[in-house]
Amino acid sequence: MRLRLVPAETNWDFFSRTTLTFGFSALLMILSIVAFFAIGLNFGIDFKGGTTIRTESTQAVDVGAYRDALVPLALGDVSITEVFDVNFREDQHVSQIRIEAQEGQEAITEDTMKIIAAALSAVDPAITFPSVESVGPKVSGELVMTAIYSVLVAIGAVLIYIWLRFEWQFSVGAVAALVHDIVLTIGVFAVMQIKFDLAIIAALLTIVGYSLNDTVVVFDRVRENLRRYKKMALKEVLNLSINETLSRTVMTSVTTLIALVSLYVLGGDVIRGFVFAMIWGVIVGTYSSIFVASAILLRLGVKRDWTKPDANAGNQFANVDA
Repeated sequence: MRLRLVPAETNWDFFSRTTLTFGFSALLMILSIVAFFAIGLNFGIDFKGGTTIRTESTQAVDVGAYRDALVPLALGDVSITEVFDVNFREDQHVSQIRIEAQEGQEAITEDTMKIIAAALSAVDPAITFPSVESVGPKVSGELVMTAIYSVLVAIGAVLIYIWLRFEWQFSVGAVAALVHDIVLTIGVFAVMQIKFDLAIIAALLTIVGYSLNDTVVVFDRVRENLRRYKKMALKEVLNLSINETLSRTVMTSVTTLIALVSLYVLGGDVIRGFVFAMIWGVIVGTYSSIFVASAILLRLGVKRDWTKPDANAGNQFANVDA
């Protein structure tokens, strides 16, 4: 007996309360934008600037012990990672410690560095500090702009791909769903004040890909059914297509969430922010594929007869199967 999270055949009407679902999504987006400007994001070291300290020791790196030694110093956001390299000697153990910029200082002071060195030396007497580098506000500001550009480029690429793959109405729906997912994710991070760093930007780009995948699966079935049922109303075609792909959508989302929840619980603090963003992104991405992208497609309408040219819809690539 095969496991099913939804019945084999469903006939649910996903557009009976379009006004309600649209209003709910619009409200959440507005609240997310308000939270972003009123509360702001809790930027990590990547965006606020700070100091990177490289350590070496003949003893194995104990990240937990290092962190416990630095917590009483109240240095703010501290990130500790062990560095691996095939060129290292067997007795060469390296770590990278990143400390956020202290208030009123662009670089860590000599006195603060001495305190850090003393705290870590108490844990590992063999530890040394071969390099100390600071990242100023200018560099962190450039990282912010680069992150924004990367997200915009990803959305632009999706717009072009869907336009070539389907029709412009599909493209508008897909991009609206992606913007919806990203805005809500940023809003959640603003409200919960979870550290926002480059790892979260990577999560946002991954969310774009996941949400797009869900949307394309639904849109592919929509296009097939539009060709098959030329006289059926567009609303009924959309409902039929979503119901036919619902089992696949739910199964994919649930299995992905199982892996992500396991990582969130067992993965530790280093990747917890990234995993939380992915969990949230999978949930809103699945929702938006149905209640945002498809609903917008319903409102815009779409070309129904691919046997006749239409100068106002699609292009020469719209009929190509990937």
